[in-house]
Amino acid sequence: MSTSAETQLAQWRQAAHVCLGQGDLQQAGRLFQRVLEEAPGDLEALQVLGAAYLLAGDFSVAALMLRQALDQAPELFVERLRLGLALERLGQPHDALTAYFGALRTAQQGGRWLSDETTAPGLREAVKHAMRYVDAGRLAWFHRVLEPLQQRHGVAEMRRVEHCLEVYLGERSIQTPDPRQRPKFLYFPGIPSQPYYPRERFPWHDALEAATDEIREELRGVLAQQQTLEAFLGPPPPGQSQQAMLSSSGPRPAAWDAYFFYRHGERYGANAAVCPRTSALLDSLPLTRIRNHAPETLFSVLSPGTHILPHTGVTNVRLVTHLPLIVPPDCALRVGGQTHVWREGRCVTFDDTFEHEAWNRSELTRVVLILDSWNPDLTEAECAAVTELIGAIGDFNAASA
Repeated sequence: MSTSAETQLAQWRQAAHVCLGQGDLQQAGRLFQRVLEEAPGDLEALQVLGAAYLLAGDFSVAALMLRQALDQAPELFVERLRLGLALERLGQPHDALTAYFGALRTAQQGGRWLSDETTAPGLREAVKHAMRYVDAGRLAWFHRVLEPLQQRHGVAEMRRVEHCLEVYLGERSIQTPDPRQRPKFLYFPGIPSQPYYPRERFPWHDALEAATDEIREELRGVLAQQQTLEAFLGPPPPGQSQQAMLSSSGPRPAAWDAYFFYRHGERYGANAAVCPRTSALLDSLPLTRIRNHAPETLFSVLSPGTHILPHTGVTNVRLVTHLPLIVPPDCALRVGGQTHVWREGRCVTFDDTFEHEAWNRSELTRVVLILDSWNPDLTEAECAAVTELIGAIGDFNAASA
């Protein structure tokens, strides 16, 4: 672009900003239209033109401009809100719903739109409208997921699933039987609440424990090739030697490493091939299987001196089982304030929505095999319904990104 063209663009921008300062959005839009003609894809021009066309009632062009702006900068929550308004007026309720939800989620994650005080006066009514639209739209969206399940299994069989959905949507308050239980994502009401579960609820424990020596043999092969491990929590934040959820009782940084067979429902085929007996046994167990979520199965490797600090899990629909494989002295798990000392070859199953922590205060490495399974207090139909529901929640959130 020539110097004279750049100068002209700068003049149009300056004049447009004057118009914006005077509240003349339409004239600012005309000036930015010139900018866009000379500099296609200009983000500021797209933002202003999206707002101008929305105000003028040209919702199709407004949506086009706003989508182009969001393609470049998805974090622009005001533009996402305006896109929702345009799509609603165009009679596209599904797309309007996901646009509104994405706008609210992005803004609130940044501490905005949580109250009148955190919302610009000129946007308050539009934000409140978006909130009402999302509340009604999400409820209808997820009820459409439940309807065929209710027809298949009966309304009574799906009653607790419906209550679970109402809790997720904020239509029903969480009332856990035990205040130590604090699920981060999805709480299923109406089932017993306890930190640890008796082993007789899981007949498959026997087969898992009987294979301890075979599993440990494959584990030792993995440990001999440490480059195959990965940090369970990912790399530490810039400038930090370890994740905030870890602490160390010794001179070396804390380390919690993993060798995954499944993570978020994705199978790690190469790892499975290295440990064929372990992988085959895991695949024979009644693991929780939810698209993009579960199962999660791994060798969990806790380095000497590492303490996994207290935290809570995402949902009580599934439970976590440990098969201890290498357990030095002074290693333990605490769930809901109750301490459990691992015994090699002896499974322990717990509800990780209770605050829990684990530590290795020894000078040696501790390793347990971790897997997740359905909470046995859910019926088979409820497990199927929760699988559908969580998949639908993931689809909705992805569409709103």
